[in-house]
Amino acid sequence: MPSNKILEQKKEVVKELSEKVKAAQSFILADYRGLTVEQDTEMRNALRAAGVEYKVVKNTLTGLAMKENGYDGLDSYLNGPTAMAMSSTDVVAPAKILSEYAKKYEKLELKVGVVEGKIINVDGIKALSELPSREVLIAKVLGGFNAPITGFANVLNANLKGLVVALNAIAEQKANA
Repeated sequence: MPSNKILEQKKEVVKELSEKVKAAQSFILADYRGLTVEQDTEMRNALRAAGVEYKVVKNTLTGLAMKENGYDGLDSYLNGPTAMAMSSTDVVAPAKILSEYAKKYEKLELKVGVVEGKIINVDGIKALSELPSREVLIAKVLGGFNAPITGFANVLNANLKGLVVALNAIAEQKANA
């Protein structure tokens, strides 16, 4: 039987993890078994640079935190060494980085993900990782907004240019006459 002190520490870990899961826009569970320390450190640095939190917590504690947030369907994925990458700001970042490292290091195995409250399988994670980054999508949308304005300006400019050419031709005709 665990002591009250250890029990309280575990309750605190579950509470903290539950709050992070609730705040996360997306998170991915992965099996990191077989990665070297250097590989794991490289991956952690890439995740940290993208603002993604990476944690390894006991499966039983992770399971309790998931149940508190209504993710009862994840119990079957909580076996063996499990790491969680989560982001509260970028939906795509955890999937993109972990998929990249899963291709690079075959030992890293993606298990399941949750995006905005919906559970996705490994194929969903890979599809999500292939989306362009948030900045690229914003640039495309802004470019789409800018295109009609640019086209309109070009049309107006062409009409003015045509008017100038016509007036210039009339002026040359009058000068010759």
